[in-house]
Amino acid sequence: MLVLYILILLLSFYVLAKVVDDYFVESLDRIAEKLKMSHDAAGATLMAVGSSAPELFVALFAVFRPGDHEGIGIGNIVGSALFNLLAIIGASAIVRKAVIAKQAVLRDLFFYALAVILLLLTLIDGKVTYFEAGLMIIVYLIYVFVVVKWRKIFKYKDPDDEAKFSNNKPLAEKKTLLKKITTPVDYLINLIFPPLKYNFAVFVISIFIIAGISWLLVESAVQIARIAEISETVIALTILAAGTSVPDLVSSLIVSKQGRGGMAVSNAVGSNIFDILIGLGLPFLLFIFASGGTISIYSGNLKKSVYFLLASILIVLFFFLINKWKVGKTFGYFLIFLYAAYIVWTVFN
Repeated sequence: MLVLYILILLLSFYVLAKVVDDYFVESLDRIAEKLKMSHDAAGATLMAVGSSAPELFVALFAVFRPGDHEGIGIGNIVGSALFNLLAIIGASAIVRKAVIAKQAVLRDLFFYALAVILLLLTLIDGKVTYFEAGLMIIVYLIYVFVVVKWRKIFKYKDPDDEAKFSNNKPLAEKKTLLKKITTPVDYLINLIFPPLKYNFAVFVISIFIIAGISWLLVESAVQIARIAEISETVIALTILAAGTSVPDLVSSLIVSKQGRGGMAVSNAVGSNIFDILIGLGLPFLLFIFASGGTISIYSGNLKKSVYFLLASILIVLFFFLINKWKVGKTFGYFLIFLYAAYIVWTVFN
Protein backbone atom coordinates (compact mmCIF):
# COMPACT_ATOMS: atom_id res chain seq x y z
CA MET A 1 0.00 0.00 0.00
CA LEU A 2 2.90 2.34 0.75
CA VAL A 3 4.29 1.83 -2.78
CA LEU A 4 0.89 2.70 -4.26
CA TYR A 5 0.71 6.01 -2.38
CA ILE A 6 4.28 6.86 -3.39
CA LEU A 7 3.39 6.20 -7.05
CA ILE A 8 0.29 8.40 -6.71
CA LEU A 9 2.49 11.11 -5.19
CA LEU A 10 5.03 10.95 -8.06
CA LEU A 11 2.33 10.92 -10.73
CA SER A 12 0.63 13.88 -9.04
CA PHE A 13 3.89 15.86 -9.15
CA TYR A 14 4.23 15.20 -12.88
CA VAL A 15 0.64 16.15 -13.71
CA LEU A 16 0.96 19.25 -11.55
CA ALA A 17 4.11 20.41 -13.35
CA LYS A 18 2.56 19.68 -16.77
CA VAL A 19 -0.69 21.53 -16.10
CA VAL A 20 0.93 24.53 -14.39
CA ASP A 21 3.72 25.03 -16.95
CA ASP A 22 1.87 24.22 -20.19
CA TYR A 23 -1.58 25.58 -19.44
CA PHE A 24 -2.10 27.55 -16.23
CA VAL A 25 0.86 29.94 -16.50
CA GLU A 26 0.34 30.29 -20.27
CA SER A 27 -3.31 31.24 -19.80
CA LEU A 28 -2.39 33.77 -17.09
CA ASP A 29 0.28 35.26 -19.34
CA ARG A 30 -2.28 35.80 -22.11
CA ILE A 31 -4.83 37.23 -19.69
CA ALA A 32 -2.19 39.68 -18.43
CA GLU A 33 -1.51 40.77 -22.02
CA LYS A 34 -5.22 41.34 -22.65
CA LEU A 35 -5.48 43.40 -19.47
CA LYS A 36 -2.35 45.34 -20.57
CA MET A 37 -0.66 44.76 -17.22
CA SER A 38 2.98 45.77 -16.74
CA HIS A 39 5.56 42.97 -16.37
CA ASP A 40 6.15 43.87 -12.72
CA ALA A 41 2.45 43.90 -11.87
CA ALA A 42 1.76 40.68 -13.78
CA GLY A 43 4.72 38.97 -12.13
CA ALA A 44 3.74 40.01 -8.62
CA THR A 45 0.10 38.99 -9.07
CA LEU A 46 -0.93 36.62 -11.87
CA MET A 47 2.45 34.91 -12.34
CA ALA A 48 2.88 34.51 -8.58
CA VAL A 49 -0.54 32.87 -8.42
CA GLY A 50 0.41 30.64 -11.35
CA SER A 51 3.65 29.28 -9.95
CA SER A 52 2.39 29.08 -6.35
CA ALA A 53 -1.09 27.66 -6.94
CA PRO A 54 -0.06 24.12 -5.84
CA GLU A 55 1.19 25.35 -2.46
CA LEU A 56 -1.95 27.45 -1.96
CA PHE A 57 -4.31 24.54 -2.63
CA VAL A 58 -2.28 22.10 -0.54
CA ALA A 59 -2.49 24.57 2.37
CA LEU A 60 -6.26 24.99 1.84
CA PHE A 61 -6.95 21.25 1.89
CA ALA A 62 -4.58 20.67 4.82
CA VAL A 63 -6.22 23.39 6.94
CA PHE A 64 -9.79 22.25 6.21
CA ARG A 65 -9.13 18.49 6.39
CA PRO A 66 -10.50 17.08 9.64
CA GLY A 67 -7.89 15.84 12.09
CA ASP A 68 -5.46 18.72 12.68
CA HIS A 69 -3.28 18.47 9.57
CA GLU A 70 -2.30 22.16 9.44
CA GLY A 71 1.35 21.10 9.75
CA ILE A 72 1.21 19.72 6.19
CA GLY A 73 0.15 23.06 4.75
CA ILE A 74 2.63 25.12 6.76
CA GLY A 75 5.43 22.57 6.33
CA ASN A 76 4.88 22.45 2.57
CA ILE A 77 5.16 26.23 2.28
CA VAL A 78 8.18 26.55 4.60
CA GLY A 79 9.90 23.67 2.78
CA SER A 80 9.03 25.19 -0.61
CA ALA A 81 10.41 28.54 0.55
CA LEU A 82 13.74 26.89 1.42
CA PHE A 83 13.75 24.93 -1.84
CA ASN A 84 13.08 28.10 -3.84
CA LEU A 85 15.65 30.21 -2.00
CA LEU A 86 18.48 27.67 -1.92
CA ALA A 87 17.92 24.95 -4.54
CA ILE A 88 16.31 27.04 -7.31
CA ILE A 89 18.57 30.10 -6.99
CA GLY A 90 21.54 27.72 -6.63
CA ALA A 91 20.63 25.71 -9.74
CA SER A 92 19.97 28.92 -11.71
CA ALA A 93 23.40 30.27 -10.74
CA ILE A 94 25.08 27.01 -11.83
CA VAL A 95 23.31 27.06 -15.21
CA ARG A 96 24.61 30.51 -16.16
CA LYS A 97 26.46 33.41 -14.57
CA ALA A 98 24.42 36.58 -14.23
CA VAL A 99 24.39 40.11 -12.86
CA ILE A 100 21.20 41.00 -11.01
CA ALA A 101 19.52 44.32 -10.28
CA LYS A 102 20.18 45.01 -6.61
CA GLN A 103 17.20 47.39 -6.31
CA ALA A 104 14.69 44.65 -7.17
CA VAL A 105 16.40 41.95 -5.08
CA LEU A 106 16.69 44.18 -2.01
CA ARG A 107 12.98 44.99 -2.32
CA ASP A 108 11.97 41.34 -2.59
CA LEU A 109 14.31 40.12 0.15
CA PHE A 110 12.98 42.81 2.51
CA PHE A 111 9.37 41.72 2.01
CA TYR A 112 10.43 38.08 2.12
CA ALA A 113 12.14 38.57 5.49
CA LEU A 114 9.06 40.44 6.73
CA ALA A 115 6.83 37.54 5.64
CA VAL A 116 9.07 35.02 7.42
CA ILE A 117 9.05 37.12 10.62
CA LEU A 118 5.24 37.29 10.52
CA LEU A 119 5.10 33.50 10.13
CA LEU A 120 7.55 33.02 12.99
CA LEU A 121 5.50 35.27 15.31
CA THR A 122 2.43 33.22 14.40
CA LEU A 123 4.17 29.92 15.23
CA ILE A 124 5.68 31.10 18.52
CA ASP A 125 2.35 31.38 20.32
CA GLY A 126 0.98 28.24 18.63
CA LYS A 127 -2.21 29.81 17.29
CA VAL A 128 -3.41 31.92 14.36
CA THR A 129 -5.82 34.78 14.98
CA TYR A 130 -8.02 36.79 12.63
CA PHE A 131 -5.60 39.73 12.99
CA GLU A 132 -2.50 37.66 12.10
CA ALA A 133 -4.11 36.09 9.03
CA GLY A 134 -5.48 39.44 7.85
CA LEU A 135 -2.12 41.14 8.38
CA MET A 136 -0.43 38.61 6.07
CA ILE A 137 -2.82 39.46 3.24
CA ILE A 138 -2.48 43.22 3.84
CA VAL A 139 1.33 43.00 3.70
CA TYR A 140 1.10 41.13 0.38
CA LEU A 141 -1.18 43.82 -1.08
CA ILE A 142 1.40 46.44 0.02
CA TYR A 143 4.10 44.36 -1.69
CA VAL A 144 2.16 44.30 -4.97
CA PHE A 145 1.68 48.09 -4.79
CA VAL A 146 5.40 48.62 -4.12
CA VAL A 147 6.39 46.33 -7.03
CA VAL A 148 4.16 48.25 -9.44
CA LYS A 149 5.62 51.62 -8.37
CA TRP A 150 9.23 50.49 -7.74
CA ARG A 151 10.82 51.21 -11.13
CA LYS A 152 8.99 54.52 -11.33
CA ILE A 153 10.50 55.61 -8.01
CA PHE A 154 14.00 54.18 -8.49
CA LYS A 155 15.21 54.72 -12.03
CA TYR A 156 17.60 51.83 -12.56
CA LYS A 157 18.83 49.67 -15.41
CA ASP A 158 17.88 45.99 -15.22
CA PRO A 159 20.65 43.74 -16.63
CA ASP A 160 17.92 41.30 -17.74
CA ASP A 161 16.68 43.87 -20.28
CA GLU A 162 19.92 43.45 -22.23
CA ALA A 163 20.01 39.65 -22.08
CA LYS A 164 20.47 37.95 -25.42
CA PHE A 165 18.17 35.01 -25.95
CA SER A 166 19.63 31.74 -27.10
CA ASN A 167 18.57 30.65 -30.56
CA ASN A 168 19.70 27.10 -30.14
CA LYS A 169 17.17 24.62 -31.45
CA PRO A 170 15.95 22.07 -28.93
CA LEU A 171 17.46 18.64 -29.24
CA ALA A 172 15.26 15.87 -30.56
CA GLU A 173 13.63 14.01 -27.71
CA LYS A 174 14.73 10.45 -27.17
CA LYS A 175 12.04 7.91 -26.48
CA THR A 176 13.21 7.16 -22.95
CA LEU A 177 11.42 4.83 -20.57
CA LEU A 178 10.14 7.85 -18.61
CA LYS A 179 8.79 9.40 -21.80
CA LYS A 180 7.03 6.15 -22.71
CA ILE A 181 5.37 6.16 -19.28
CA THR A 182 4.32 9.82 -19.39
CA THR A 183 3.14 9.95 -23.03
CA PRO A 184 -0.32 8.46 -22.23
CA VAL A 185 -0.66 10.93 -19.33
CA ASP A 186 0.29 13.82 -21.63
CA TYR A 187 -2.25 12.63 -24.19
CA LEU A 188 -5.06 12.54 -21.62
CA ILE A 189 -4.17 15.99 -20.26
CA ASN A 190 -4.07 17.48 -23.77
CA LEU A 191 -7.52 16.01 -24.49
CA ILE A 192 -9.01 17.83 -21.50
CA PHE A 193 -7.84 21.31 -22.47
CA PRO A 194 -9.14 23.50 -25.31
CA PRO A 195 -6.66 25.51 -27.46
CA LEU A 196 -4.76 28.20 -25.54
CA LYS A 197 -6.57 30.96 -27.43
CA TYR A 198 -9.53 30.21 -25.14
CA ASN A 199 -7.40 31.43 -22.25
CA PHE A 200 -10.15 31.92 -19.67
CA ALA A 201 -11.51 28.40 -20.19
CA VAL A 202 -7.96 27.02 -19.91
CA PHE A 203 -7.50 29.03 -16.70
CA VAL A 204 -10.70 27.66 -15.10
CA ILE A 205 -9.98 24.03 -16.07
CA SER A 206 -6.42 24.39 -14.74
CA ILE A 207 -7.74 25.61 -11.38
CA PHE A 208 -9.98 22.55 -11.00
CA ILE A 209 -7.20 20.12 -11.95
CA ILE A 210 -4.64 21.79 -9.65
CA ALA A 211 -7.17 21.69 -6.83
CA GLY A 212 -7.85 17.98 -7.43
CA ILE A 213 -4.15 17.09 -7.60
CA SER A 214 -3.45 19.12 -4.46
CA TRP A 215 -6.12 17.14 -2.62
CA LEU A 216 -4.42 13.93 -3.79
CA LEU A 217 -1.08 15.22 -2.54
CA VAL A 218 -2.47 15.96 0.92
CA GLU A 219 -4.20 12.58 1.17
CA SER A 220 -1.11 10.72 -0.08
CA ALA A 221 1.15 12.57 2.37
CA VAL A 222 -1.17 11.75 5.28
CA GLN A 223 -1.30 8.05 4.36
CA ILE A 224 2.46 7.76 3.72
CA ALA A 225 3.17 9.39 7.07
CA ARG A 226 0.71 7.04 8.80
CA ILE A 227 2.01 3.83 7.17
CA ALA A 228 5.73 4.70 7.42
CA GLU A 229 5.28 6.22 10.89
CA ILE A 230 6.94 9.47 9.81
CA SER A 231 5.87 12.93 10.91
CA GLU A 232 3.48 14.62 8.46
CA THR A 233 5.48 17.81 8.92
CA VAL A 234 8.72 16.12 7.81
CA ILE A 235 6.98 14.74 4.68
CA ALA A 236 5.66 18.24 3.91
CA LEU A 237 9.00 20.00 4.56
CA THR A 238 10.88 17.69 2.19
CA ILE A 239 9.01 15.59 -0.40
CA LEU A 240 5.87 17.71 -0.83
CA ALA A 241 7.86 20.94 -0.81
CA ALA A 242 10.23 19.85 -3.58
CA GLY A 243 7.40 18.33 -5.65
CA THR A 244 5.13 21.37 -5.57
CA SER A 245 8.09 23.66 -6.39
CA VAL A 246 8.82 21.91 -9.70
CA PRO A 247 7.01 24.65 -11.75
CA ASP A 248 9.17 27.32 -10.10
CA LEU A 249 12.34 25.32 -10.76
CA VAL A 250 11.54 24.75 -14.44
CA SER A 251 10.62 28.39 -15.15
CA SER A 252 13.70 29.72 -13.29
CA LEU A 253 16.10 27.42 -15.16
CA ILE A 254 14.58 28.43 -18.50
CA VAL A 255 15.04 32.17 -17.91
CA SER A 256 18.53 31.58 -16.46
CA LYS A 257 19.63 29.84 -19.67
CA GLN A 258 18.32 32.89 -21.54
CA GLY A 259 20.63 35.09 -19.49
CA ARG A 260 17.93 36.55 -17.26
CA GLY A 261 19.36 35.54 -13.90
CA GLY A 262 17.66 38.43 -12.12
CA MET A 263 14.26 37.18 -13.23
CA ALA A 264 15.11 33.69 -11.94
CA VAL A 265 15.98 35.13 -8.52
CA SER A 266 12.88 37.35 -8.48
CA ASN A 267 10.67 34.42 -9.49
CA ALA A 268 11.99 32.27 -6.64
CA VAL A 269 11.80 34.99 -3.98
CA GLY A 270 8.50 36.48 -5.24
CA SER A 271 6.86 33.05 -5.18
CA ASN A 272 7.98 32.62 -1.57
CA ILE A 273 6.40 35.94 -0.59
CA PHE A 274 3.10 34.83 -2.15
CA ASP A 275 3.36 31.35 -0.59
CA ILE A 276 3.72 32.64 2.96
CA LEU A 277 1.46 35.70 2.92
CA ILE A 278 -1.35 34.42 0.67
CA GLY A 279 -0.69 30.66 0.63
CA LEU A 280 -1.05 30.59 4.41
CA GLY A 281 -2.87 33.85 5.16
CA LEU A 282 -5.87 33.11 2.92
CA PRO A 283 -6.53 29.51 4.13
CA PHE A 284 -6.11 30.67 7.75
CA LEU A 285 -8.53 33.57 7.25
CA LEU A 286 -11.14 31.41 5.50
CA PHE A 287 -10.94 28.75 8.24
CA ILE A 288 -11.28 31.35 11.01
CA PHE A 289 -14.32 32.84 9.27
CA ALA A 290 -15.85 29.37 8.90
CA SER A 291 -15.11 28.16 12.43
CA GLY A 292 -15.50 31.45 14.26
CA GLY A 293 -12.34 30.98 16.34
CA THR A 294 -8.56 30.76 16.20
CA ILE A 295 -6.41 27.98 14.69
CA SER A 296 -4.18 26.00 17.03
CA ILE A 297 -0.89 24.89 15.50
CA TYR A 298 1.56 22.28 16.72
CA SER A 299 4.81 23.77 15.46
CA GLY A 300 7.12 20.76 16.00
CA ASN A 301 10.12 21.16 13.68
CA LEU A 302 8.48 24.09 11.94
CA LYS A 303 9.92 26.82 14.14
CA LYS A 304 13.47 25.51 13.67
CA SER A 305 12.92 25.38 9.90
CA VAL A 306 11.64 28.95 9.89
CA TYR A 307 14.73 30.07 11.84
CA PHE A 308 16.84 28.25 9.24
CA LEU A 309 14.89 30.05 6.50
CA LEU A 310 15.50 33.44 8.10
CA ALA A 311 19.22 32.66 8.41
CA SER A 312 19.29 31.58 4.75
CA ILE A 313 17.92 34.96 3.66
CA LEU A 314 20.78 36.70 5.49
CA ILE A 315 23.33 34.31 3.97
CA VAL A 316 22.02 34.89 0.43
CA LEU A 317 22.02 38.67 0.95
CA PHE A 318 25.59 38.51 2.33
CA PHE A 319 26.81 36.61 -0.73
CA PHE A 320 25.06 39.03 -3.07
CA LEU A 321 26.85 41.90 -1.36
CA ILE A 322 30.36 40.39 -1.36
CA ASN A 323 29.97 39.21 -4.98
CA LYS A 324 28.70 42.67 -6.02
CA TRP A 325 25.32 41.30 -7.16
CA LYS A 326 26.82 38.65 -9.43
CA VAL A 327 25.89 34.98 -9.25
CA GLY A 328 27.96 32.07 -10.53
CA LYS A 329 28.74 28.38 -10.05
CA THR A 330 30.55 28.69 -6.69
CA PHE A 331 27.61 30.58 -5.22
CA GLY A 332 25.19 28.07 -6.76
CA TYR A 333 26.97 24.97 -5.45
CA PHE A 334 27.15 26.49 -1.96
CA LEU A 335 23.37 27.07 -1.90
CA ILE A 336 22.70 23.52 -3.14
CA PHE A 337 24.99 22.17 -0.39
CA LEU A 338 23.15 24.27 2.18
CA TYR A 339 19.79 22.87 1.05
CA ALA A 340 21.12 19.29 1.11
CA ALA A 341 22.39 19.85 4.64
CA TYR A 342 18.97 21.14 5.67
CA ILE A 343 17.24 18.04 4.24
CA VAL A 344 19.59 15.70 6.11
CA TRP A 345 19.04 17.66 9.33
CA THR A 346 15.23 17.59 8.91
CA VAL A 347 15.05 13.85 8.19
CA PHE A 348 17.38 12.74 11.01
CA ASN A 349 16.55 15.37 13.62
